[in-house]
Amino acid sequence: MKAYGRAKVSDFLGDAIIYRNLQPLDPRLPSLADLHETVGLPAGVVPRKSTNDYARVVAQILSAGRTLDAPHRKIQRVIFIGDTRLNDGTAFANICAAGGWPGLAFIAAERMDEAPKFEIEQRGEHAHVYVANRWASLPDFAAYCAEQGYTVDESTAVLIDLDKTTLGARGRNDRVIDQVRVDAAFQTVSALLGNDFDPPAFETAYRELNKVAYHPFTTDNQDYLVYLCLILGSGIFSFGGLVDDIRSGRVAAFDDFLAEVDVHASELSATLQGIHHDVQARVAAGDPTPFKTFRRNEYRATAARMGQLGAESTVEQKLAEEIVITREVYTQALAWLHQGAFLFGLSDKPDEASIPEPEQASQGAQPIHRIETDVVGM
Repeated sequence: MKAYGRAKVSDFLGDAIIYRNLQPLDPRLPSLADLHETVGLPAGVVPRKSTNDYARVVAQILSAGRTLDAPHRKIQRVIFIGDTRLNDGTAFANICAAGGWPGLAFIAAERMDEAPKFEIEQRGEHAHVYVANRWASLPDFAAYCAEQGYTVDESTAVLIDLDKTTLGARGRNDRVIDQVRVDAAFQTVSALLGNDFDPPAFETAYRELNKVAYHPFTTDNQDYLVYLCLILGSGIFSFGGLVDDIRSGRVAAFDDFLAEVDVHASELSATLQGIHHDVQARVAAGDPTPFKTFRRNEYRATAARMGQLGAESTVEQKLAEEIVITREVYTQALAWLHQGAFLFGLSDKPDEASIPEPEQASQGAQPIHRIETDVVGM
C-alpha cells in the first residue's frame, strides 16, 4: 500500500454528484423536485437508494447529464462501482432496469485475511455484478468489461459510489468514516447537554442502540439514534427502561418514542424542547435526516479528517486517521473519463453532512467532494 499524493473527488466527477436529497450539485441537471411528476412520486417524498423510485429518478438525471456534454449520444450501457453487495448491487440493477440499459458492476470490500477472489452474480437479464475481496481487482474488472464487449465511450455511464468506495474504501479505510459519525454524535449531545453530559452513559446507549437488533425501532437511522441518546442524556427516560420498552414492544416505533417525549417535553430545557419539536416536525414531514444539528456537525468532523496529516505521516497513519481517496477508483475513473464516459457520483449520505452551510461556504468551506485529501492504494 502506498500514498500517491493528493487529489479531490471533483477531479474526476466535477459536480456530477447527488446526495440523499437527490439534488444534483451541478445546477444544470434536473433534481427530484423537477422529476417527481415524471417518475410518479408525490412531492416531498425522497426515495432511498435501494428502491425502484430512486432508480427511476437517477436514470432520468443520467440521461439529462449525458445530453449536456454529448447531445448527439445516448447512454447505451452502465458500469457501477460500489462497496455493498445488497444495497449497491440492488441500486445498480434497478437503475439498469429503469433506463433499459445493460450493465456491469464492481462491488468490493477488502479482506486481506483471504486469498484474492471474485465471483459473478446475475442481477436481472442484462445486469451482472463482479464481487471481489480486493480493491486492487478493479483493473481486472475493467479487463472483464472489455472481454464482455463493454466498450467505454460517450455511450457509457459510469456510476461511482462515494462513501466507503471512492472515499474511505470498505475494509481498508472505512473505520475512519464510522468514527467521524461517532465523534459528531458525541459532540452534538455533549454541546446540547452541557454539564449534564455523561460520556460513559452516552457511549453505552449509542453502542447498544446502534446494534442490528434495534433496527426495527431505529430503522438504522443515525439521526434517530443520536436523538435517542440526547433524550436519554437529559434524564427524563432511563436507558434500561427504554431498552425494556423496545424489547417488549410497548414502544414499537420511533414515532411512539417521539409521542412519549412530547408528554414530558415540559421537563426538558428550552433548548432541548426546541430540538425535540424540530425533529418531531421533520419526521412527520417525511424528512429522513431530521436532526440537522447532528448532520452539520458530521460535515465539520468529516472535513476535519480529510488531508489533515502532513507528508511525514505513514500510510498506516493515513488509513487509520484520515479519510482518503481510494487510488484504484481514482485511477480507473480518470481512465474511463478520458475515454469519453459520463461519470456520475452517488451517495446516500445526507446533504447536510456533505455540503457546508452558506455562511461556512462564504468563509471558504468546501463540499466534501472538493476537499483535497491523500490518495492511497495499491
